[in-house]
Amino acid sequence: MVSPTANYDANTRSIHCSGSWTLAHYTELSKALENISWPKDGSITFDGSEIKVMDSAGAWLINLWQHQLKEKGLTVKLQGFPEQYQKLLNLIESEASEETDIPRPEKLGRFATVGKMAVDQYREGMAYLNFMGFLSMELLRIIPNPRRWRINAITAAIYNNGYLALPIIALLSFMVGVVLTYQMGLQLKNYGANIFIVDLLGLAILREFGPLLTSIMVAGRTGSAYTAQLGTMKINQEVDALNTMGVTPAELLILPRISGLVIALPLLSIWADIWGVLGGMVMSNNLLNITWYDFLQRFPRVIPLKTLLLGLVKTPVFAIIIASVGCFQGMQVSGSADSVGRNTTKSVVISIFFIILADALFSIYFSKLKL
Repeated sequence: MVSPTANYDANTRSIHCSGSWTLAHYTELSKALENISWPKDGSITFDGSEIKVMDSAGAWLINLWQHQLKEKGLTVKLQGFPEQYQKLLNLIESEASEETDIPRPEKLGRFATVGKMAVDQYREGMAYLNFMGFLSMELLRIIPNPRRWRINAITAAIYNNGYLALPIIALLSFMVGVVLTYQMGLQLKNYGANIFIVDLLGLAILREFGPLLTSIMVAGRTGSAYTAQLGTMKINQEVDALNTMGVTPAELLILPRISGLVIALPLLSIWADIWGVLGGMVMSNNLLNITWYDFLQRFPRVIPLKTLLLGLVKTPVFAIIIASVGCFQGMQVSGSADSVGRNTTKSVVISIFFIILADALFSIYFSKLKL
């Protein structure tokens, strides 16, 4: 293959093009043309009589310099190009001169933007309801057939989402107990009502803060993991492979995760209650001079068992919210790994929102029942 050249003759004001003007030599030719000292006015001639080979890349380079020189006020002529290369140059020129009308998306107004968001949320909500209906049908199909129960997958979910979460739940609950005792204890101390910290702390931890903060922590830890795991499996087409083998993703991947979290979250809430009360005991002893013996003696007398049960009865609902939203967002992943990140963020935000909403509804309902 002949090496290309682009030599400028200042006397004749012509560019003598020779050799192979192809994509393989594009960078070399582009630098050669950039190093030429072009005149400020007049005309320039591209002489292509000695070109041996030229492809679309070479023709496009000549066309590019034609337009650049014309913008500088020079007149550009082409001469000596073989017929087939002249046709290629004409084709490049015609394609470059056509103005492509690129459609631009219409910018929505404020009300239209709000309306679009509402429609998108409605569609996603309906898709979530369809997803829950599908899971319910799968559950009714699997329950009568014990051979289809994925015991290993359920125990793995309990281990990963329950047992491995014990340290962080304990630390969080202990610190919450310390903070609550400090904030409420300072006020009670002003009125000499130190002992009533046991009543306030027991009600706050067992009924609200224990289940709620545990669920929020699990939503960030487990819900995001569910979305990332299922989303990655979907991108890698592992979900499609399961469908091909006749095993539904709901049976093998989704229902075991939901079942495991429904079992693990109440146990985690009890664990959080223990450490929250323990943190309150430590702070009460240091700040309010309430001994551990006095604290433990008063606690069962002022905090009935129903307080613990009212807190625990909410946790299966929270677990279903966390697991179902996480799995739903994971199954909605499509396209690329960027979609996994977006859906993981959505699953955490939506789960926490609905956990707080459900907790508020439980509080209203319990208040109506005077519990």
